[in-house]
Parts: sequence; structure tokens; C-alpha cells
Amino acid sequence: MPYLVAICAVHSLHPDAGSVGVTAIDKRPLEGPVRIGRLGVRADVQVSREHHGGPDKAVYAYAQEDAAFWEGELGRELPSGWFGENLRVDGLDVNAARIGEIWRIGDTVEVEVTMPRTPCATFARWVGGSAARGWVKRFSDEGRLGAYLRVRRAGEVRAGDAIEVLSSPQDAPTILEMYRS
Repeated sequence: MPYLVAICAVHSLHPDAGSVGVTAIDKRPLEGPVRIGRLGVRADVQVSREHHGGPDKAVYAYAQEDAAFWEGELGRELPSGWFGENLRVDGLDVNAARIGEIWRIGDTVEVEVTMPRTPCATFARWVGGSAARGWVKRFSDEGRLGAYLRVRRAGEVRAGDAIEVLSSPQDAPTILEMYRS
């Protein structure tokens, strides 16, 4: 059964060459039960509200399987939160999730898949080193994007909680199909 590996929130803001001047991409796992509300994980921050956050991008989920792929490609460990994700999940193909799909996490939280992540220059700068060159295209081409989620029912979650797909509209595009269209 799919489960929640970690719930992550901003660890610290970092200077960034982008238009805002700082980034909140540095997410790290939180301990114990964590509240997820309408606008996301308690204690999290989105610096660029134009591109991140809000009800339709309240939470960003990334799959452990995709992170493991990139660990092999980049030759380094990529701990939970490294992709800027709020939720690191295991056993769930996030990129095959359909727009409008509903997940229950733990006993109370319900989220709805809304859209794929669009990689940006800030993400490339975060990757750093020689891997940063061409990162946006490489990440996009590989199709291991992750999904933004809308919070339908707030509550508390913790690492290890089960994730159940409650419904999946079969006529809706997947995250990857939406991104590539």
C-alpha cells in the first residue's frame, strides 16, 4: 500500500538569483504529527506566490521511486524535501495520477491532484554544479515531475501514514499527459 515517507516544510530561505531574490525550495522533514490545511503544510512558506502555493498548489507531492532514479543519475543522496516537495510518497506513481484524483492520507486528510510541477530556473540553481546546466529540460524530458495537490479536507498526517486513492476520473489526463499537452 502507498504510504507517506515524510512531510516537509521550509528549513530556511536561501539567496537566489531569480526575480524575488530568495527561495524557499530548501524543504526538510518535520517530526511527529503535522497539520495540513487549505493552504498547505503548517510552517511551510512559498516565496514566489505567483508560481507556488495557493489553494490549487497547496501541497507538492514527489515519489520516492522518482527520487531514487535521480539519485542514480546525479550520484548523490536526495533526501525527502530535496525536490522542494511537501510530501515524499512511496508506492504511488504520482506522474500517472489523474487530474481530479482524490487521495486520503492517514485518517483525515484528503487531497485532490490539480497539476504537474513545472521545473524552473530556481530549481536548476538549487541542483547546482554541472547538473544545473540543462536541468529544466532534463527534468522535463524524464517526466518525473510530481504533482500539486489541493487540500479538500484538512487534518494531521505523519510519516508512515497510508495513502489511499479514493477516486480517479478515468477520462481525465494524467499528470504527465497534462504536462506534455
